[in-house]
Amino acid sequence: MLNHYPLWKYIMLILALCIGILYSLPNLYGEDPAVQISGTRGSEVNESTLIQVKNILNQHNITSKSIVLENSSILALFSNFDMQLYASEILSNTLNKNYIVALNLAPAMPSWLKLIGAKPMKLGLDLRGGVHFLIEVDINTALIKLQEDILYTLCRDLSSNNIFYEKINQKDNYSSEIFFRNTAIRDQAISRIESSKNWNFIIKSLDDQSFCIALTDDYLRAARENTLKKNISILRNRINHLGITESLVQRQGTDRIIVELPGIQDMAQAKDILGATATLEFRLVHDNSLLKKNNDHKNHIPNNLDEKMTRNGDSIMLHKKLIMTGDHIVNATCIFDEFNQPQVNISLDNIGGNIMSKITKDNIGKLMATLFVEYQNHGMKDTNGRSILTKYEEIINIATIQSQFSDKFRIIGFSNPSEARQLSILMRAGTLMAPIQIIEECIIGPTLGLQNITQGVRACGFGLIVSIIFMIIWYHKFGLIAITALLSNLIMIIGTMSILPGITLTMPGIAGIVLTLAIAVDANVLINERIKEELRHGRTVQQAIHEGYRGALSSIVDANITTLITAIILYTVGAGSIKGFAITTIIGVVTSMFTAITGTRAIVNLLYGGKYIKKLSI
Repeated sequence: MLNHYPLWKYIMLILALCIGILYSLPNLYGEDPAVQISGTRGSEVNESTLIQVKNILNQHNITSKSIVLENSSILALFSNFDMQLYASEILSNTLNKNYIVALNLAPAMPSWLKLIGAKPMKLGLDLRGGVHFLIEVDINTALIKLQEDILYTLCRDLSSNNIFYEKINQKDNYSSEIFFRNTAIRDQAISRIESSKNWNFIIKSLDDQSFCIALTDDYLRAARENTLKKNISILRNRINHLGITESLVQRQGTDRIIVELPGIQDMAQAKDILGATATLEFRLVHDNSLLKKNNDHKNHIPNNLDEKMTRNGDSIMLHKKLIMTGDHIVNATCIFDEFNQPQVNISLDNIGGNIMSKITKDNIGKLMATLFVEYQNHGMKDTNGRSILTKYEEIINIATIQSQFSDKFRIIGFSNPSEARQLSILMRAGTLMAPIQIIEECIIGPTLGLQNITQGVRACGFGLIVSIIFMIIWYHKFGLIAITALLSNLIMIIGTMSILPGITLTMPGIAGIVLTLAIAVDANVLINERIKEELRHGRTVQQAIHEGYRGALSSIVDANITTLITAIILYTVGAGSIKGFAITTIIGVVTSMFTAITGTRAIVNLLYGGKYIKKLSI
């Protein structure tokens, strides 16, 4: 039978439209100003924290629309932005340093929409505004660490050649003084260093028993540049792991980075992840190194050992020589074991896997420690007014090497799931080469301005209205059917963009939506004109409808596939606004093919299929 659809096709169409409507609804409710409170590493937000926040707000007569604890953070909603800013200031000054207080915008939608996972579209900086961070990179700390690594490698090389030093004094200008027992040993050391032909440092004699070794200016300049570029790359990776698109990460000056994040749902997490300077060090534990807590006896610590503290307050002796750092971690996932305890599964690259394989093979039965290293800002300033970062180290795990392993292992010993999840995110995104701190944070408004945005949306609306009027006047009932499909297409585009994670709507994205709506209208014009042509050739109404859709199908598919290929290329090679335009075009082309061909055909079949029709309203 011509022009007949089975029942399952109608059910599929209705179901797709209902899903599109359901997930488009959150975009109609707008957003509420909010303050989000999250715990830093090792701290967890719980019911007692919620009560504390409520009491603080009540003491200062701050009225909130709601305060809820969900996903290990507290979200307080307010009726206006002035109240939001006031509450943020009070909470920041009152709560201790274990909590992050951040401004946010929370979707103002009914709870039943939240239960099904519905969310509004994320809007870009040009439509919604966002958050601006100015980040300062502590390159000095990275250079000191580089100096220490080179010095350790140098001294290990001297010792392996039976050239032993007495002591080492590190200087502030990235140089070190090395002292020897006599002139002969000193000269042996100089000869050995010069024979290695390592031109990254220069040697200058101080007296008969010592010399100074310093990094060259060219090497320091290159190291500074590499450190800043590496940190920018890692910050971009961290932003990607937060699911934020259309972001801006760019250099400012010699030691600062600008980060702008549009349409983020969890500003507190973004601030915590961006500002984190955590890394891991894997070291062997020295035999009989456990010193009981509060032991007043001070042992002499050899040069090849470091004294580090566990979470329980015990002191452990670790070998200074690192097995490896977090630089070799390529993936880290947080899971729970059979006892519901959090753990982080680590995957290493080839180099890290080979290192771990060799070390574990040679040290079966010995202890290996996982040292957590982080730089924290406690509010102290130097003479130039810059914040002083304090190095924080803690042994989070000690395990016995029971067998040889290579590129996969796990870390346990976390105090709560939030700590394990955050560490896994940091390890996946990469380890910063130098500590960073956020020195400026502010909310920025739409870059295009509210008036330009309103005018752009109004122009799109007028264009849609003109298309509707034209289609109805020119094609009558078939024009009305085409408009029904057009509106359904718009709903499905919005619903799809709301469902898919990591998609941000920008002004170029709106242009992409308008383009796809035009493509959808064009498809219906082709179909309607083909039907009219078949009627002029003497076909019956049923035959004209059937041949009209069949004949126009190839032209519509060819045109849409060409557009789709172009949009995919733009998305692949483009960036920023170009990607925003491309992604909405891709979604719009796919949904328009579905609604313009299958959708309108279903309505036409429902109205005309299997019936004797003398004349079409087309």
